[in-house]
Amino acid sequence: MKNKIINLMLILTVIAVLTVFAFFVRVGTTADSVVVLRTLGMTCESCTDKITSVLAMRNGVASTRVDMDAGRVVVWYDSHAVRPEILARSLTGAGYGSSIVVNMSADKYRAITGTTGGTQSGGMAGCGGRCCAGKK
Repeated sequence: MKNKIINLMLILTVIAVLTVFAFFVRVGTTADSVVVLRTLGMTCESCTDKITSVLAMRNGVASTRVDMDAGRVVVWYDSHAVRPEILARSLTGAGYGSSIVVNMSADKYRAITGTTGGTQSGGMAGCGGRCCAGKK
């Protein structure tokens, strides 16, 4: 009888712990919109990595694609979780002047470009972060 009570307590404890962990699991974001941002100050792959990281911290961002040469950042996001103005301000706050070029539904963007979503871009190539040292 004592063993049954101990087993029951262990099972209840495991269930409680799993329930708590379930609340902390982040479900992948589904993008229903795409915003193209004109972003200034990108000089190397470290900048690309930093921009991707800044946007990835925003709730609702599914993925990003940074085109450093064109000065554009394409962000696939959930319009119910974040607004494109907030995304632009996040990059401006990180030291990269950013403004909205175009904002549209993911379906429309997919029809125009033929792409099914951005991928996280970046890497610590280029200057190794030295050119971006002055940025926040």
